[in-house]
Amino acid sequence: MPTTMCRIAAVPSRLKSLLALTLLIAAIPAKAVVVRGTVSDPLGAVIPAARVQLIAGTTVAASAVTGPDGSFEIRSTASGRFVLLTSAAGFALGIGQDFYGGRTDIVTRRVTLEIATVTARVTVTATGIPTPLQQASSAISLIPSADLATRVGIVDDLRQSPGQVAVQSGQYGGVASLFVRGGNSDANKVLVDGITSEDVGGRFDFGTVSSTALSDIEIYRGPDSVLYGSDAGASVVNLATPRGSSLRPVVNYSGDAGNFSTYRNEVALSGAHSRLDYYAAFSRFDTSNALPLDKYHSGTAAANIGYNFTGNTQLRFTIRNADSATGVPSAHDFFGISAAGKQGDQDTYSGATLENRHNKWHNLVRYGIARKREQLTQFYPVGEPITAFGFTTWFGNTVTIRGANGYSATGRAAINYGSRDTYPQAQSDDQASNRDELYFQSDYTFSPHFIALLGFRYEDERGSFNDPGFFEFDKIQRTNFEYTLQFQGDIKNRLFYSLGGAIERNNLYGTAGTPRFGLAWVPVRPGPRLLHGTKLRANAATGVQEPSLSIQFTSLYQQLLNTQGGSALIAAYNVRPIQFLRSRTFDVGIDQNILNQKLILKAGYFHNQFNHQIDFIDSGTLLKVFRIDTSAAKLYGAELNTLAYRAQGFEGELQFQPTSHILLRGGYTYLTSLVEQSFSTDAAYNGTLAENPNLPGIPIGSSYPLVGQRPFRRPPQTGFFTASYTVTKWSAALKGAFSSRSDDSTFLSYSDINSDNTLLLPNRNLDFGYAKLDAYGTYNATKHITAFAELGNLLSQQHIGPIGYPGLPFTFRAGIKARLGGY
Repeated sequence: MPTTMCRIAAVPSRLKSLLALTLLIAAIPAKAVVVRGTVSDPLGAVIPAARVQLIAGTTVAASAVTGPDGSFEIRSTASGRFVLLTSAAGFALGIGQDFYGGRTDIVTRRVTLEIATVTARVTVTATGIPTPLQQASSAISLIPSADLATRVGIVDDLRQSPGQVAVQSGQYGGVASLFVRGGNSDANKVLVDGITSEDVGGRFDFGTVSSTALSDIEIYRGPDSVLYGSDAGASVVNLATPRGSSLRPVVNYSGDAGNFSTYRNEVALSGAHSRLDYYAAFSRFDTSNALPLDKYHSGTAAANIGYNFTGNTQLRFTIRNADSATGVPSAHDFFGISAAGKQGDQDTYSGATLENRHNKWHNLVRYGIARKREQLTQFYPVGEPITAFGFTTWFGNTVTIRGANGYSATGRAAINYGSRDTYPQAQSDDQASNRDELYFQSDYTFSPHFIALLGFRYEDERGSFNDPGFFEFDKIQRTNFEYTLQFQGDIKNRLFYSLGGAIERNNLYGTAGTPRFGLAWVPVRPGPRLLHGTKLRANAATGVQEPSLSIQFTSLYQQLLNTQGGSALIAAYNVRPIQFLRSRTFDVGIDQNILNQKLILKAGYFHNQFNHQIDFIDSGTLLKVFRIDTSAAKLYGAELNTLAYRAQGFEGELQFQPTSHILLRGGYTYLTSLVEQSFSTDAAYNGTLAENPNLPGIPIGSSYPLVGQRPFRRPPQTGFFTASYTVTKWSAALKGAFSSRSDDSTFLSYSDINSDNTLLLPNRNLDFGYAKLDAYGTYNATKHITAFAELGNLLSQQHIGPIGYPGLPFTFRAGIKARLGGY
């Protein structure tokens, strides 16, 4: 120390002052954003010597090179919004999602680089934690936002994945249902920005969903009630709203028009500034459709606003509101005329999410709401009125109904009921399905190879029906709780596992447990050589589904509860409330890289069992089979959990990208399904199956499939293909969806003019198969203006939906997209 002091004393006074100032600055703690993390490949193996750049706007704020363990640390005195740009030999350039970093924040980011010929894909729906698809054991479908850029809705794109069947009853605005791997249409958990969005009991109409304000759509095929609770009996569908990222505001406008008086306008504003990012959009769509009295219009508004308190703590608010109204021509082919009705839907989904990351610990809490209301009104009766049995029935024209199975029937079917003075008041009903949801998730990364997740969900569900002819303002409320525990990880970046279970306490049906287990094994890592890249996967899972509000209203238990002296009858016949619907699945598959990631094959087998499904059982069967004889049951019949069926099959997908400009993709699904048990009215109507008197000896399920037959509207064979070509200035694509014939019903029991079954047709292969071809094209006139066109249903096939509901013939739309602002 004395020697040092002497040396300092020998320094000139001016230099002494400079040295003292330097020492003082060094003693003050430096304020800098610190970004730490690791860079790995899709299988989790670390990548050394990768270059990681911290980008602020269009400049490089700082950079680093990963060490032997793949880790990096970047420091910058700048604060604001950043993007990580990562590069490494043999891998595609990695561009991360933008984030906020303050000068005192320590931000952790894990970067996954894909092989140069593959586009990076990450799933959240399958695991609840961002996970590269190559590590997932589940079957996942992703619909990229680019595919939705010029669309009106999402129904056609839902058909572009294996294992999925999208069925739309009618034209634009018609009810569209999704059947996944043979499951019912109400067995899909639908999320909008993580918020449960289906009706209470699982029903969701995809036909009114606009493509406006949608980023990638993620579909998990299989039950996943572990993470998502009730209604995830066959799949989980996640719809997400885009986030703003440009440091300057961006305005995007899209406008188009087409035949059938179709036009659409859409505008979106997005951007980011310091701690705030924002996105808002609105669209309006109108069309007359191709049928009389079938006009449709919809308006969609959405917003996504995020605020960063620190680089690791963020609050995000989302909202999506859709208002639509459509004509209800009913099954036009059965009547030869259109019914004069309207259905209106008002759907709002909104939520606030607070999220924090602290080193290895991640916490999330979300409060969400779903407000759904639907009104159905018949304005006036159509057809010819005939008085019988003390009331008026209105009949359509004489028509010949032809099924794809070769059977036909000629007659007049009832289209409206009641005298003219009962319209529209007594012919109107409305229903509401509302939900408040609180979700908490905490996950901790013990090591890069082991992550634990704990979750809790609380739901307050409320519903009401106002049907002047039946329900008369019935209301129901349910309070539900769910507890989740899940573990996931890997062994040596080769064997990936996911193990979890949940316990749900439902206000209606009590307690249910839902375990799930998944494995993925990569015996051959991806590489440039032939057949290098093999993943084997297997899953076993269970799902539960709560009954819908209407099922609860018409259940025998609820009927007796609303009957004088019903409590004694419930005890006497040991009648229980309607129970949960149960599903379980086992599936195995392989993902095989064939040619340097340019040619990829995915194939799998699934076996699903659906038990405790819903049957409608008439009064005669209630007495004969269940020995239940009550006044309520005699009058109405009842809904019970007595249906069981299985669905198994094969699904395959092939993707070929010979050059960066050409993409070819196709898929095929073979489904075999069988009804194993049913006590429905159709299966045991007073001991006699329904028949068409003109087709003696052929049993027909008038409203439900019969034992030994297939469930309705689930074709045994479906397929799809996409061929696209993209260059700098323009792009073109041809897409197709195919389906074989499927079982169904005309649902016209006792509806003909003679009050007979002459308009029923055999169920087997009643719905037509189809091939729907669509063509798309875009041209980038300037960097701000893009022209686009869409040619729909090139073959003009009108039997794309269920029998009786003609689809749209050939359609065309053309328009422009304009972009203002941005970088």
